[in-house]
Amino acid sequence: MRDWGWGFTSPQPLPNPILSRAKGNFQLTIQKKETEVSLRLTNFVLSMYKQLTSQQRSQIFALLQRRTQRKDIALIVGCSQATLSREMKRNSTDKGNYLWNKAHAKAMERRKRTTANRAKDPAIVWEALEMLKEEDWSPEQISADMRKRGKNISHELIYRHIRADESGELASHCRHKMKYNRHGRPDRTTKVKNIPERVSIHERPVEADGTRFGDWEMDTIVGKDGKGAIVTLTERSTNMLLMERLPEGKRPEPLAKVVIRLLFPYRRTIRTITTDNGSEFCAHRLISKALAPKGTKNPNLVFFADSYSSWQKGAIENVNKLIRQYIPKGTDFSHLSDAFIRRVQHKINRRPRKKLGFDTPKNAFFRQIANFALAS
Repeated sequence: MRDWGWGFTSPQPLPNPILSRAKGNFQLTIQKKETEVSLRLTNFVLSMYKQLTSQQRSQIFALLQRRTQRKDIALIVGCSQATLSREMKRNSTDKGNYLWNKAHAKAMERRKRTTANRAKDPAIVWEALEMLKEEDWSPEQISADMRKRGKNISHELIYRHIRADESGELASHCRHKMKYNRHGRPDRTTKVKNIPERVSIHERPVEADGTRFGDWEMDTIVGKDGKGAIVTLTERSTNMLLMERLPEGKRPEPLAKVVIRLLFPYRRTIRTITTDNGSEFCAHRLISKALAPKGTKNPNLVFFADSYSSWQKGAIENVNKLIRQYIPKGTDFSHLSDAFIRRVQHKINRRPRKKLGFDTPKNAFFRQIANFALAS
């Protein structure tokens, strides 16, 4: 009954038994479908995150003997049909027969071989971390080097140990100190007037793309308060490093003489040298004349990158960052001996590189030198 507010009430409509029954059946159908979907989702999740047990494998074996359909086997065992298919494919015998005891043994053996399911040998981890501290190699380089010697450790595991080291000692041996800063710079117009006869990088041969042998890059690193300098050279395809302290600082002519002396043994293989627009490279013509093949008219080996475009000589920039691991900014170069600088050069040249298939720059460089000698 419904009260209209004036003392009158209206009778409620009588229930229609046919409509009520239809409505009830509709609701039951929806609930049944929802229950079926929930069960399927539950079984799917369980099948995803639970591996088969020996009892389930024995059930599979028994049901297969009875020639039970696979979808019914999956339902009885409590796994998806995909899991069942994968189980039979991976753990059957060579003849295609599924024997539950052999299948379970195969699965257990495979689980033991999975790196994620077993603790790494502490001795291997210790060796990897000692290599990091002694050689200053990247985790990827350490992992590749140890793999060659039959000792498997992933670079991700080494990184985990570095991040877990609260003292920061391990991170201090990483090239970027585990800090990654990427900054973009807009292109700027190159207006250089302090380098006579400057030849732009845009006139450099297109073959000098970093893949052929004989293309070099050149730069300098300076000491505390701009006092003292070291010239650095790297061959782009092998990343071989040559470096030497400049006794007279960044004076152009003494620098050119040092560069000539460093590169002279390999002069027959030199094709280009790319550098920046520092005034210390004003004597670039001396370098070209000394290292170019005899009889070349107006030789030019040195090309200059655009201003504020260090990425155009990225190989030497990366090498300089490696050097800064051993000679940080603010170092007083007067305290560095020539023997120390040679040790730094040697250490970097025996550092395995991913681009070389984890070979070292020294090996790759002298292999190319030998090939060039045989070809000529």
